[in-house]
Amino acid sequence: MSEDDIAARNDAFTRHAAAMRNPLNAYFRRRVREASDVEDLVQEVFLRLTVRGAPAHLDGASGYIFQTAASVLADRHRRRTVRHADDHVAHDPEAHGENDFDPHRIMAGKQALHAAAAALLTMSERTRTIFLLKRLDGLRHQAIANQLGISVSAVEKHIVRAMEHLMAYAGEGR
Repeated sequence: MSEDDIAARNDAFTRHAAAMRNPLNAYFRRRVREASDVEDLVQEVFLRLTVRGAPAHLDGASGYIFQTAASVLADRHRRRTVRHADDHVAHDPEAHGENDFDPHRIMAGKQALHAAAAALLTMSERTRTIFLLKRLDGLRHQAIANQLGISVSAVEKHIVRAMEHLMAYAGEGR
């Protein structure tokens, strides 16, 4: 086969592969959850086709292209399985907050923390203890009641009292 014949076959295969872009997109869209990965997978197919070159016979070019796509998909699945990619959770700035290290924001946070600590210190010891057991330790009302030897109703009243105290203290702007 002459160089001109090889170049012509490669050109024909390249045109056929380019015409397969939309069917490949559809193939991958049906098989992967992440829509953003579809174009990357199509590009991986074209990369592999470029590296391998055109097949000897163009009769089965579509089958060859889809076989390459299946191989790309299988490799992606193997990589994701080994890397536990489906176990990862994407970072959500709204849920995790932003890394804003603005000095004014830090100072405001410190002042708010000191104000909350001061407000806690002005509560009665029992109310403060119950409030901290609930809010910091995450204990249920029943567990707090059992631990302190009081009724659940008393625990609820202390928590309400603590919340009212904190709201009043914050309203005064101390």
